[in-house]
Amino acid sequence: MNRPSRLASPIVELRQYTLKPGRRETLIALFDREFVETQEATGTTVIGQFRDIDRPDMFVWLRGFEDMEARKDALSAFYGGPVWATHRDAANATMIDSDDVLLLKPAWRGAEFDLSGLFRPTTAEAGTMNDRSRLPGFVEISIHHLRPSAEAGFAQRFEAEAVPLLAANGARLLGAFVSEHAENTFPRLPVRAGENVLIIVTGFDDVDAHAGHQAALAASPAWRAIRETMQAFSSKPDETLRLTPTARSLLR
Repeated sequence: MNRPSRLASPIVELRQYTLKPGRRETLIALFDREFVETQEATGTTVIGQFRDIDRPDMFVWLRGFEDMEARKDALSAFYGGPVWATHRDAANATMIDSDDVLLLKPAWRGAEFDLSGLFRPTTAEAGTMNDRSRLPGFVEISIHHLRPSAEAGFAQRFEAEAVPLLAANGARLLGAFVSEHAENTFPRLPVRAGENVLIIVTGFDDVDAHAGHQAALAASPAWRAIRETMQAFSSKPDETLRLTPTARSLLR
């Protein structure tokens, strides 16, 4: 197994790809084989790749960078390099849309992904994991859409009030992020400019553990009170992504 090249990434992209019907497994196989080590060789951290269990034609993934200038250099190297030139047609042939991208930074000190101690199976090891239902890990990404300039206040309250309840009800907080409003340093790949979000990433042992967590929160008066208070910060309904990791996902 391979160790990640970095412990944490201060700049993160959350990327959601809409794929042509039935093409997700094709893209996952190509991505896990060709686009992990080759991106990391340029300075990118490939954090996680996922199947969205509610949307069978969605591929969700996360990648990170040291800063916005490092992002520019890494993306320029990868998308201008030989690996992407060789495989881009095959990758693009699976996709309808790849422009749903949120640019993020840690919501509070220590909220970035801690990848220390995590291991990624090699391509050969991943090839032996044929039964997807038996792969460990389940990840939820909740996207909170906020009124302009509300990120700091919302994040403060979420850290103080909501995070302890999430942990008490079985969730592992993997990371928390708010919108990064810096100029896109690689405009060849668009991002969703003007977004104001708080994104919470939590992990569970499996789908049953996640379901138990959701049931516990739904029955919690304290959680309902927090949710009602947080509505004052919201600009539109939250989104929830329920994700299972691919065989080579670092985050799970």
